[in-house]
Amino acid sequence: MSGDMSGLSADIGLEMKRGLELGFAEINASGGVQGRKVRLLARDDGYVPLMAARNVRQLIDEEHVNAILGSIGTPMAMLTVPIINKRGVLMFGAFTGASVLRQDNVGCCVYNYRASYKQEIGMMLEHILNSGIKPNEIALLTQKDASGDTTYDVAIEKLKEYGLENAGPLLHTRYRKNTHNVEQSVADVLTATVPPKAIIMISTYGASSLFINLLKAELPNLKYYHISYTGSKPLAELLEKDTDGIYITSVVPHVNADNALTRQYRESYVKQRGATDFSSTSLEGYIVAKIFIEVLQSIPGEINKTSILRAIERIGPLHTSTGPVPLRLKQTSRQASQAIWLHQFVDGQFKQIAVNYDSQ
Repeated sequence: MSGDMSGLSADIGLEMKRGLELGFAEINASGGVQGRKVRLLARDDGYVPLMAARNVRQLIDEEHVNAILGSIGTPMAMLTVPIINKRGVLMFGAFTGASVLRQDNVGCCVYNYRASYKQEIGMMLEHILNSGIKPNEIALLTQKDASGDTTYDVAIEKLKEYGLENAGPLLHTRYRKNTHNVEQSVADVLTATVPPKAIIMISTYGASSLFINLLKAELPNLKYYHISYTGSKPLAELLEKDTDGIYITSVVPHVNADNALTRQYRESYVKQRGATDFSSTSLEGYIVAKIFIEVLQSIPGEINKTSILRAIERIGPLHTSTGPVPLRLKQTSRQASQAIWLHQFVDGQFKQIAVNYDSQ
């Protein structure tokens, strides 16, 4: 795994690592797989793509890992996918919904757990439009990079799917990656020709909270919609308790949901950590670990990078379950889950208000 564990998105990297370790601790406590312990090697890239590329090369070439799991962020994936494909090592469960990991030509080694950003934005737009907000009253805040520009294009594409061919350009304001410099974006919103009523935010939790705090006095009725990458737990910790109009999509159930998977997650978390600071990100890491263990357990002979790739190509429906629609992996469908949950910030915490188990 390579992820930000010291930079502005460190909470995300550390929580993902925590969830992966939690899942591996469970199987190791019962003897491992084929009598072998499953071990996670994690490297800090500080949310710097070149560092991520170096980490992945070292993990494969020097540490001889058999798979790369749970790596963080779209800019990092854009550099690491070619490295992984060249070396024939599985990349699974990256913490990004970017299209770069879901294209037909992504290569033989990339598989995803989570639903895509396109699916997340689709659920946001459905909620926004159903509330009576017009397409030209929607804006986007993204990082100033190729990933942010791609997300804007996705939003326009999804609006067209809703039959809004003439929606026109949306206000797209950007801030520099690896900073919280959102002041210009705040000014862009305040001076917009058509004042937005909803903002789709592809931003880190620190930038998001500052942006909201700077705007809420001037635009108290503005609604803010965050993709899952922001992280509901760190965002909630930075928002004032009475802040209204905050939404976030998730690719996992609520951590306090009453189902077998989340109950097992909470029990293992308390047992391993002696704490109850659950998060959607560590739950996602836990699910990725559980699915990967299923793949390992399906291998009849030697476990190595080649047999892992063969196993994930043919594993099909999974025992790990997040809801009524089965998770499934195969060579022609490299994304296990299509499910999206929508949460609203109420009384200092995010509460589920909608779910689509088979989003498009």
